[in-house]
Amino acid sequence: MPQPTILVCDDEESVRSAVGLVLEQHYQLVFAKDGEEALKQFEAQPVDLVLLDIKMPKLGGLEVLSTLMSRQPSPRVLMLTAYHSVELAQRATQLGAIDYVSKPFERQDLLAAVERALSLRDWSRPNPQDQPRQTP
Repeated sequence: MPQPTILVCDDEESVRSAVGLVLEQHYQLVFAKDGEEALKQFEAQPVDLVLLDIKMPKLGGLEVLSTLMSRQPSPRVLMLTAYHSVELAQRATQLGAIDYVSKPFERQDLLAAVERALSLRDWSRPNPQDQPRQTP
């Protein structure tokens, strides 16, 4: 069984390196240093999971997430966020991200979050239009 492929997008080299050290033994990794590169990498090859930094120059993580969620099928996305932007990470889950991992992360926390995201069967982004409407 081939290793799952994970696209790691973070504008900080040190974060990309740290993620690589934690995940390289278990997964195929593809790296992007910004949102534009992440979208190009995503279009170039199939990936099983995207790890996406929220705060990046030019094209931010929420914009990239929004673009990714418009794809069919939508990819599994885990957000990477600095502790002080947890509110943005929560917004990202509303937009379709599975979860978020706070930076700096513990090795086991990152591994567990990735394993959880990849274990979801038949992932598809919840469609707000499929939700029953509440009547006042």
